[in-house]
Amino acid sequence: MTAADAGSWQAEEDEPRGPVGKAFRLSAADSLSLGNALCGFLAVCVLAGSAIQSLQAHSKLEIAPGFFATAVVLLLIGATCDLFDGLVARRFRASAMGAELDNLADVISFGFAPAFMVVVWGGFSGRVPFTAVLVVAASVLIAGVVRLARFACVKTKSGDFMGLPIPMGAMTVISIVLLFQPSWPALVAVLGVAWLMVSRIEYPKPKGQLLAGVLAWIMVNAAFLTVWVAWPQGGDMPIKVGASMQIALVAAIPLRMLFYKREQRKERERVGG
Repeated sequence: MTAADAGSWQAEEDEPRGPVGKAFRLSAADSLSLGNALCGFLAVCVLAGSAIQSLQAHSKLEIAPGFFATAVVLLLIGATCDLFDGLVARRFRASAMGAELDNLADVISFGFAPAFMVVVWGGFSGRVPFTAVLVVAASVLIAGVVRLARFACVKTKSGDFMGLPIPMGAMTVISIVLLFQPSWPALVAVLGVAWLMVSRIEYPKPKGQLLAGVLAWIMVNAAFLTVWVAWPQGGDMPIKVGASMQIALVAAIPLRMLFYKREQRKERERVGG
């Protein structure tokens, strides 16, 4: 090794020390992102622990509704953390690794966790082939990862999201799992959600009244889940209402954006004519 090579190597080694040191300083927004990742991890642990207990006790996989509800509440808490980490980062300080932490946390909570839930829900039910369930679950995970990667690289002119945001996609997948028994139509619906995440359909960013509406939706869904668990004799009506609200919301937004784009195009044609 020549002296020049040694000097070059030493410079390359010393150069990143400053930025790396700054990257290790976690901000308040980073704490929310880590909380999101922790919620996703705990949700998977709850479902996996329940599955193991069921297999040990009954030699078959039967997860009690309460465990599903606990996992969903954890993911709702994670979604709340994900909603606020960007707001906190803009209001206070964002660290050098804030965006990467946010994406990694989203992969755990809104990619892997709902995909795992799909496997637990339908993979051992005997109603649909395990291979089909595995393919659908993998589609949810892959679509989520692609959605996050594209979000980091592609910016729309309007500033809105291109494709269904991954937290909303995850909650829609979970709503299908809670609302329907494993079946081919249900698997197709989950695949449709995965497609929406990687589609070019624009979804508005939650701001102002829309942000308040999203927070209200999270609180209402959490309330429905709490009633469902705390009052089992009341039946499944609370969770059916909450899950139906989520599916209706995801289906309505693309239709609304489609009509809005059509109105804009007609207005441009009218002005241009």
